[in-house]
Amino acid sequence: MAAPLLQMSNLSYTLGGKPLLQDASLSLEAGERICLVGHNGSGKSTLMRLAAGLLAPDGGTRFIQPGVKVRYLAQEPDLADHATVGAAVTEGLPPEQHHRARSYLAEIGLEEGLPTAGLSGGERRKTALVQALAADPDILLLDEPTNHIDLETIAWLEGELARSQKAMAIISHDRRFLENLCQSVLWLDRGRTRKLEAGFAQFEAWRDEQLAQDELAAHKLARKIAAEEDWLRYGVTARRKRNVKRLADLGNLRAAQQELKSAKRGSLAMEASSADNTSRILLDAQDVSFRYPGQGEDIIRNLNFRLLKGDRVGVCGPNGAGKSTLLKLLTGRLPAEGPGFAGTIKRSPTMAMVTLDQERATLDPSRSVAETLTDGSGDMVTVGGLKRHVIGYMKDFLFRPEQAKTPVSSLSGGERGRLALAVALAKPSNLLILDEPTNDLDLETLDLLQDLLADYPGTVLLVSHDRDFLDRLATSVLAAEGGGLWREYPGGWSDMKRQQRAGAKAATRATPNAQASQGGRGAKAPAPGHAKADQIKGEGPAKLGYAQRLELEGLSKALEKTAKDIAVCRKALEDPELYSANPKRFEKITTLLGELEEKQSAQEERWLELEMLKES
Repeated sequence: MAAPLLQMSNLSYTLGGKPLLQDASLSLEAGERICLVGHNGSGKSTLMRLAAGLLAPDGGTRFIQPGVKVRYLAQEPDLADHATVGAAVTEGLPPEQHHRARSYLAEIGLEEGLPTAGLSGGERRKTALVQALAADPDILLLDEPTNHIDLETIAWLEGELARSQKAMAIISHDRRFLENLCQSVLWLDRGRTRKLEAGFAQFEAWRDEQLAQDELAAHKLARKIAAEEDWLRYGVTARRKRNVKRLADLGNLRAAQQELKSAKRGSLAMEASSADNTSRILLDAQDVSFRYPGQGEDIIRNLNFRLLKGDRVGVCGPNGAGKSTLLKLLTGRLPAEGPGFAGTIKRSPTMAMVTLDQERATLDPSRSVAETLTDGSGDMVTVGGLKRHVIGYMKDFLFRPEQAKTPVSSLSGGERGRLALAVALAKPSNLLILDEPTNDLDLETLDLLQDLLADYPGTVLLVSHDRDFLDRLATSVLAAEGGGLWREYPGGWSDMKRQQRAGAKAATRATPNAQASQGGRGAKAPAPGHAKADQIKGEGPAKLGYAQRLELEGLSKALEKTAKDIAVCRKALEDPELYSANPKRFEKITTLLGELEEKQSAQEERWLELEMLKES
């Protein structure tokens, strides 16, 4: 067996006065591809920087074979020293190798002359990837290489790395990326590393076995501690030296027990605060086109799209396709007006929206975790209309109590992501807008976020480049097809790719002529109100009469009242004693609720019909 190119053994490293790594090891042989996993804050990025030689360990050894070249892709690439993309990717390369860097740039659609100061997150990541690949190193250390980049670039990167013979260590939250590339897994847990000599697809079952063994060890340790405590309490005390030694041993046993307990990180019991007054139709976009002033091409062209209660719609496309612009336009954060806009967008008057952007811009870096959650007022957080102590709410998102006073600026990328989620999900809503929610989250938090969004009673509209996340969550995918065209496919990312490859036009849908069924992946016929609106628009110029204008004005108020009545009925039915205490009242409220929901649906259809007529 050939000697490893890089060998790190028994590393220890202290951060902020606390041990982060205690007995961590990492070795890389030529051509080996290993993924490094662990929860946020476990020290993955620190271990990667130690491997790159950017940090020195407090203890342990690091050996690298003479002449071996290492390139490290940081989680937050720094391009400040370079004026342009071209200058960044050719730095340090001999002139005869510049063509390699330029070839990579051409393959991922990045121009050499772009100023680095104005790059988007995806463009910065692409530039940093080309920097690392063009250097042709022996070892690649990649920290979240898929963050912010589009699905096409992820597929390109996968291909490049799969064909490469370089040794690699990869940190990523992208399951599909890890499954496709990695041959072994290094799990960093409580400062120590354990290695699985198999691909990532086997990791979770193996990890659960390891944790089960830890549970058994903890049980045996607890029994031994109890026996030692009994001996100290009731045993013969004549031999004091032996007592002192056993007391010291007991202290060591208790320390080991505490360490095993720390492995039992409680499940993330997140609860989204849902607004009660949810309409069946949240928004309806008809023949929408949009371009920014001065742009030659439409970002959106002739889009027809309807968003229903319970939908989980994923939005995907290349960087620069306009995904964030599309979300802003649909949700009203970008005005649907001006010379660059055409079409109509109608939103339910009961829509209550909460947004999580990919830059986590809502977080003030100078505030502490607790101040961020309470908005600086006391130590209570309102979630779902109920007051909760901030420490308890922090624990739901895997923050430790001692992190309450930690400033946001000191949090890791994953911890900032969890904090932004905690802030967003405390607000009442019936529509969650999530722009790259998976960036920087660890795999455990990602699993639990998926469970939360699956159980969320409202609607989810999200931009994501995480294929596994879209497959697990999305009921449909709205994809950029080029030239401003967007097409909606029922199902997740894999379903979309199958339909695209097969060219099955019948399986795709130009919304809203067929809708993904609520909570499922089938097609749905157009709603009656929509069909009427299309017929009205096809008849030529029209406008509301006096009676119709009065009706439209009254409908918004009527919708609000109906929504409140529905909320009252639902609240009454939440009483677990109602049925047994008063079955007639239970039956009456249940019947009334059904009638109110039918009434709400009819009101919404009429409201949309009149709004479309007004705009035609």
